[in-house]
Amino acid sequence: MKEAIQGKLIAASLGPGDAGLITRRAWEVMQSEALWTYPVRRKGGQSYALGIAERTGLSRPDDALALVFPMTHDIEVLSRAWARAAAQIVPVLQAGRDVMFLVEGDASTFSTFTYLARYVQNLDSSIAVEVIAGVPSYHAAAASASFPLAETDDTVAVVPAGYGLHVLDTLLPHFDTLVLLKVKPLLDSVIDWLAERDLLQDAVFMEKAGAPEERMIRDVASLKGEKVNYLSLILVRNPNRQRGEVIRGCKKKEV
Repeated sequence: MKEAIQGKLIAASLGPGDAGLITRRAWEVMQSEALWTYPVRRKGGQSYALGIAERTGLSRPDDALALVFPMTHDIEVLSRAWARAAAQIVPVLQAGRDVMFLVEGDASTFSTFTYLARYVQNLDSSIAVEVIAGVPSYHAAAASASFPLAETDDTVAVVPAGYGLHVLDTLLPHFDTLVLLKVKPLLDSVIDWLAERDLLQDAVFMEKAGAPEERMIRDVASLKGEKVNYLSLILVRNPNRQRGEVIRGCKKKEV
């Protein structure tokens, strides 16, 4: 008896907002027979990832499935949401249909998809997973701002600002560029931190990079006290790092 072929769980990374940045592979899967799934924060809520997909001119299929992932750091709440979402799509996969999960940015970078795939494979380890690479928001932001993330042997740190300013102080001496993600909750504190280290002139703020409503602010200090969108980041060049003192793990030789 021929063994039934299971569907594949596919992460379709869509980039940060510009439909033109969607890869040909993601575009191909979007037009396949795969079931569309996409994340929402609450039942009936809007999906940023779905909005990017619809910007291509494609319409949401009638059977598209919204998966609810609350905006919280409560691991118990999140675990229940991941388990519930996995339970919704595993029967579809086991029936032989591919399931596509729409992802803003890149599915390998701070993405809910990582947890969804893990819970799916906990339920059925034989289900195959494909991750389609996408353009991360900070790459789109750097391109839009003509901001070089790295030159020659420069080092780059990508870190959610929520880790705390003490972490940034630890990173600063070792990196030429800091990419600060999810700056909304700590924006005023980050601005003060930049000012104290004379880095404001070397920073640029970007909101909804790549989307039609993208907003770039070079006068970062002017944002003090402003409420910004969750999809916000700050790129910082560090002109004070002593380059050449440590090269690939070796101390600079005395001349």
